[in-house]
Order: sequence, then structure tokens, then C-alpha cells
Amino acid sequence: MARKVFYSFHYVPDAWRVSQVRNIGTVEDNKPASDNDWETVKKGGDAGIKKWIDNQLAGRTCAIVMIGHETANRKWINYEINKAWADGKGVLGIHIHKLKNASGVQAAKGANPFDFCFVPGTQTKLSTKVKVYDPAGADSKAVYDYISKNIEAWIDAAIAARKT
Repeated sequence: MARKVFYSFHYVPDAWRVSQVRNIGTVEDNKPASDNDWETVKKGGDAGIKKWIDNQLAGRTCAIVMIGHETANRKWINYEINKAWADGKGVLGIHIHKLKNASGVQAAKGANPFDFCFVPGTQTKLSTKVKVYDPAGADSKAVYDYISKNIEAWIDAAIAARKT
């Protein structure tokens, strides 16, 4: 059964890597805004962007943060993480730096974005609550295969963790 998830990621450097994971086919995901749609969303300012993110998260059971080299501590990534957590959704992270981009290049490993988000009303970092996966494999194909074999279980575990 496909899981309904929201993918959070830094678009410019990681869209190609994220598309590989989306194409695995075991997850029903939200589609990213096209460049033209995103320009329209941005014209609404911060309130418009928040509304768009909130609408994208609606009806999803889990938020997956695809962690690239520049993902951590970005304004809208933090908002997506905090919103998903506050809404009681399953939340997890997957490092994607070893997946090749469109040019066939792997990237440096990024910082944990959950170190920059906190359990509401506390100083407890979400990194102490949210599981982050660093897929095994030396090359892009091995990493893709590892993600493909494990993503369903990771999502289920994140959802179950929020129910306890």
C-alpha cells in the first residue's frame, strides 16, 4: 500500500536526487510546484508560502526530509519540519548526498536539519526524537537500492513513533 508523504528538500541542488526516490513507487507523494507555480506562490509572501506548505501537508501521514548538503537550517525546511511535527505526522530524514545529481555528481553530507528545530515549548532538539537514515552503499546505485528496500519500513516506523 502506498504511503501518503510530503517530501521536504532544498529544490535547486537536490530535485534530481529526490526525483529518484519519488520514482521508487512505493510512496504516494506530493508533487513539487512547477517553477511558474512557485513564482505565483512566492508572490503571496511568507503568508502565501505558509498556506501552500500547509495545504501540501494536509492529508499526509508522514514528512520525509531529504537531506542534502545545504538542507539544514533553511527557513522553509524548518517551517515544514515544525508544521509536520506540530500536526502529529510521522517525521524522518534521509541523507541523499550519495545519490548522483543530473550531472552524475555526488555531494558532501549535509548537517542534520532536526538540530535546528525543537519540540514545541521546549529546548529539546527534534534530532533527539526524529530518526535520520544515512543509506548504506558506496555508489549511487547501491544507495538507491538501499533506500528502495527500506523506505516503507522507515515511514511506518516514523508514523508509529508519533502514535506512542
